[in-house]
Amino acid sequence: MDYLKFIETELAPLRAKLNNHSLYSNLKTIEDVKIFMEQHVFAVWDFMSMLKALQNQLTCTAVPWIPATLSSTARFINEIVLGEESDINELGVPKSHFEMYLEAMEQVGASTKQITEFINLIKTGQKPLKAASVVKLNNKTLDFVKFTFEVIETQKPHLIASAFTFGREDVIPDMFFQIINQSKTKNNSYSKLTYYLNRHIELDGDEHGPLSLKMIADLCKNNKQNWQEALAIAKLALKHRLALWDSISLLIEKQPVEA
Repeated sequence: MDYLKFIETELAPLRAKLNNHSLYSNLKTIEDVKIFMEQHVFAVWDFMSMLKALQNQLTCTAVPWIPATLSSTARFINEIVLGEESDINELGVPKSHFEMYLEAMEQVGASTKQITEFINLIKTGQKPLKAASVVKLNNKTLDFVKFTFEVIETQKPHLIASAFTFGREDVIPDMFFQIINQSKTKNNSYSKLTYYLNRHIELDGDEHGPLSLKMIADLCKNNKQNWQEALAIAKLALKHRLALWDSISLLIEKQPVEA
């Protein structure tokens, strides 16, 4: 049985909802973009924790070093870490994608106060969910982050990889393509955001997406239970993304109408 094809087929209705979400067409003004970024930045941040969880599970980050069980998967994870944690921005300066996103927020005038306070709390040793509570994170954004860490805490590589692959790498190019093409935000005021989105479309669509599918196959092998669990997590990941998009879209729609 082609399990990957089966999962992709099972996820097709959720992906269709995601690709046709009203959020994209709601990004009409700079104020809309600000609202989107102020919530979405937490998904940009927690992506890195999921990636680091995979790096800890599938490569050796301890001393003394021992070889990884799956060398090809270890290489893939390390390549993504290189790109996500120390990519080159539009000026040729090494930056993490998270830092690029913060710079894009500053360019459009979005507030970075909440995410900065959140990161500062993490630096002091605060747990993510406690820090989120302190900064009064939007409920649906909190649910999204909470799900990410619930998956990480399973410490099961095939589950983390499923959320990472089907909830992030495999859908990000389509989502970001929709943001660029459906929204009415095409001007120089969004050059850093546009660079960030295009960079993800390029990396995730051409390189990371296909390799992440191979990672799933390597981790699940012919274990039917693993594939079933991977599918269940993938569906939950997409449902949480849809709930986040619903919430952000509603926040945009509830903005006061200017006279």
